[in-house]
Amino acid sequence: MKIDWAALGSVFGVSLASTVGLVVLFTLGINGLSRREKAAARGGSAALAVTGAYLCFTACAAAVAYGIYLIVVKP
Repeated sequence: MKIDWAALGSVFGVSLASTVGLVVLFTLGINGLSRREKAAARGGSAALAVTGAYLCFTACAAAVAYGIYLIVVKP
């Protein structure tokens, strides 16, 4: 049995990078929504923060949908 260590390292690196990227995007989305609540408490508007939050959540959903597509549809 021969293990291709380069391929295993490549898969590990891509998995780690995509996981960290999704966590960062989701965290930015949560942060944007919390800024909306802070701005509402002060009587201001945080339309840019809310728009950014929704874009982050959309990117997360797209990445998850693409992963499901790769698992289910691709042979």
